[in-house]
Amino acid sequence: MTNENKLTAAENHAFYRMAVALVIPMALQNLINVGVTTADVVMLGKVGETALSGASLAGQVQFIMNLIFFGLTSGASVLTAQYWGKRDVRTIERVFGISLSFALCLGFVFLLAAQVIPRQLMLVFTEEEPVIEAGISYLRIVSWSYVPVAFTMIYLNLMRSVERVVVATWTYFISLVVNIIGNALLIFGLLGFPALGVRGAAYATLFARIVELGIVVIYINWKGNPVSLHLKDFIRFDKLLLRDFLVFSAPVVANELMWGLGMSANAAIIGHLGSAAVAANSVAQVSRQLIMVVGFGLSAATSIMIGKAIGEQKLRIAEAYARKFVWLSVGITLAAALALFFCRGFIADSMTISDQAKEYLRFMLFVVCYYAVFQSYNTTMVVGIFRAGGDTRIGFFVDVIGMWCFSIALGFVAAFWLHWGVKAVFVVLLSDEIVKVPITTWRYRKKLWLKNITREL
Repeated sequence: MTNENKLTAAENHAFYRMAVALVIPMALQNLINVGVTTADVVMLGKVGETALSGASLAGQVQFIMNLIFFGLTSGASVLTAQYWGKRDVRTIERVFGISLSFALCLGFVFLLAAQVIPRQLMLVFTEEEPVIEAGISYLRIVSWSYVPVAFTMIYLNLMRSVERVVVATWTYFISLVVNIIGNALLIFGLLGFPALGVRGAAYATLFARIVELGIVVIYINWKGNPVSLHLKDFIRFDKLLLRDFLVFSAPVVANELMWGLGMSANAAIIGHLGSAAVAANSVAQVSRQLIMVVGFGLSAATSIMIGKAIGEQKLRIAEAYARKFVWLSVGITLAAALALFFCRGFIADSMTISDQAKEYLRFMLFVVCYYAVFQSYNTTMVVGIFRAGGDTRIGFFVDVIGMWCFSIALGFVAAFWLHWGVKAVFVVLLSDEIVKVPITTWRYRKKLWLKNITREL
């Protein structure tokens, strides 16, 4: 690093103070969100492979929806973080209105699809009739949470860009507690409640999402909230701001959708290799999310801090922040991956799944360990650094090349043409992040992300 890009002692202290204040609450949020999925996996794993596989594959529908929402908020955060650096709160409120309007419409579309064509959605992921039936029963119930999720997820994610992260942490923590209690009561029929199995997990998730919405509505009306919502911002959009929103959000939505569809394609390929492979993959993916909670928190903090610095016209500091966040994300994820490596046997043995599924799981967890390190590096680059400065298009091309043209294409050939085993197919499917590293590194060094995109509105 050149001297002009080094932080002074005071700037270095400010960096770590801001990073800790942002990363810890967001890492807790990620941990809590993963905890909701983990609770379903662990409790449904006690019911059996069919229930676990059905709920896991049905959850792919919301997974895709959430990725679109994440794309909307990530694109909007490009604007809100930089306008926050300028302290232009009114423009931020307009961005909130645009984002929430799009999200609510999309949430309703996904709800309609889940209610009208649930079998067709499940057939994308598996052909096993018991798994399909379990997935349909889960999907029809949990889909009623899609519209509340649209509102709460967009709102809480955008509040991050104005450095209000604790409210989301508390909201998701309360939701986790409600979900776990609901799971215990309704999956297993404790305290006189009916034992509903996979349907009980869906009802618990639905109720938890309604609780989230209630908390957010209360917070919106709190006097200390720096950002207000105005009905007119949901109906009338500033033309220039709408154009900026679409310019920066559309590539991110496309990026997240391509990545989400890619992950769903992976799940579909694994889903056609048998319920043992599906059950093992379900646990492996939750484990991956668990060791990435800090990495994802760091990428979000990267976007906020760099975006704010760029909005304040502090480009030297923004570039120094980027370097620090890359090293932090890789180092912390590596430590978490090592912990998973030594615990993988215990995790497999603790699950009520077949011996074959346990064998698959031990191997999949080993692959996840090195995969997560590469994913942390690329996520910090694409989601954190590039998007902070408006360089939102590169992520789309990276995922098309790394996932669709490489890992998914080769995984499909390996599974259905060459008829390789589950382990070999899994290695191929989780090779995309390695392929992306040279591309993201080259883009980072080009410094196309280091620019101010705000307007005087």
